[in-house]
Amino acid sequence: MLLTISTTHNPATDLGFLLHKHPDRLQSFDVSFGKAHVFYPEATEERCTAAMQLEIDPIGLVRNIRGPGRHRLLEDYVNDRPYVASSFFSVALNRVFRSAFAGSSSERPELAASEMPLEAVVHCLPCRGGESVLRRLFEPLGYEVSVQSHPLDPHFDAWGDSPYFTLKIAGSKRLCDLLRHLYVLIPVLDSRKHYWVGDEEVEKLLRHGEDWLESHPEKELIASRYLKHRRSLARAALERLTQGEEAPVSEEEPGREQGLEVPLRLNDHRTAAIVAAVKSIEAETVVDLGCGEGKLVRELLRMRKLRKIVGMDVSSVALEFAERRLRLQEMPENQRRRVQLLHGSVTYRDVRLDGFDVAVAAEIIEHIDPDRLGAFERCVFEFAKPGAVIVTTPNIEYNATFENMGPGQLRHPDHRFEWTRAEFAAWCAEVCQKYGYGAEQSGIGDAHPDFGTPTQMAIFKRA
Repeated sequence: MLLTISTTHNPATDLGFLLHKHPDRLQSFDVSFGKAHVFYPEATEERCTAAMQLEIDPIGLVRNIRGPGRHRLLEDYVNDRPYVASSFFSVALNRVFRSAFAGSSSERPELAASEMPLEAVVHCLPCRGGESVLRRLFEPLGYEVSVQSHPLDPHFDAWGDSPYFTLKIAGSKRLCDLLRHLYVLIPVLDSRKHYWVGDEEVEKLLRHGEDWLESHPEKELIASRYLKHRRSLARAALERLTQGEEAPVSEEEPGREQGLEVPLRLNDHRTAAIVAAVKSIEAETVVDLGCGEGKLVRELLRMRKLRKIVGMDVSSVALEFAERRLRLQEMPENQRRRVQLLHGSVTYRDVRLDGFDVAVAAEIIEHIDPDRLGAFERCVFEFAKPGAVIVTTPNIEYNATFENMGPGQLRHPDHRFEWTRAEFAAWCAEVCQKYGYGAEQSGIGDAHPDFGTPTQMAIFKRA
């Protein structure tokens, strides 16, 4: 296992002060599963690189396994653990660079507290989910990400790629932040841990995820994998992030998209516009696709004419928040019969969605990969065939009015695209032609004379 951390800060050799490891010395550290070595392949004032190599004792690992007969299993001896960056590597990283993790440096305290150009390369990193997961985890943190996949056999292409990658991330960061990101995300990518996971792991996740995990768009995935898919622990970690029992992270501390839109109160405008549209259609049954934590469902419950309200989301954690926000267990029975929460995806056909008067897709299409958008269209317009479909999505033209947004930037790291008004109109026309609907388009929010409204909405009605 090998990690390199490089900087071009001037003088670059200050990296040694931050890591508390002298560039002229090779240092070795004992860990419970082997040895960690720290050395510097290059150390000049222009560029300095520190490397940590971890040597795992594979036989020692098996000998340390507890339980009757466990040492006799062949799989304990034949596996990839000694050779790939995993939870072993994270533990060694924290052990070797403990002072750097704390962001302390007696010789360079100001530099330790400042951002500097950093580049980290992790060799032979297993990633369950491939390159897209790597990018989804590191790009929202502000890194430029470069990924090299490794084939199972370089001489036999038919075998395809392995789940192993070389990852390079680069950005202007505090060194302590870079180390914490790697410490948490390496075992998340691997989706395995070599030790028992209990309540103390929640504390580790929150401590090393401070200042960044709360606003990360993949925090649910991170919590689930880091805590070995123990649902109760992941839920506890996410609740601790919000410091509340019911409110999700996105409402306690707005992420990038919410932070941009808070002054406009766009979420309230969107909800009001959707509720008004449902009333105008005189619907009795509504499904909220991508219902999240249930805010729209809660507003729809106020409409007495609605006899059936369904919220569906791909995130089970969001549905748990929704259930608690709506207080389903405390509802009177006549109210409880009106509402239902479903776990599902908008890109797979689901017969439970058939026959509704209205389907709402509020701020979800931009989260779908463009090559999967056709699947969403068929699931909703061809198979479910509601009487009406309400779609809202950001207007990318309006982004020019937001401060601190560069050209081409999207409002949220998880957005796969954002459309201009013309692009949205073209998509609406194509959907109508394919599936026999008519569409009325409008805007939501304060209109700019040149860029239009921040959100655009279409109400499709079956012809």
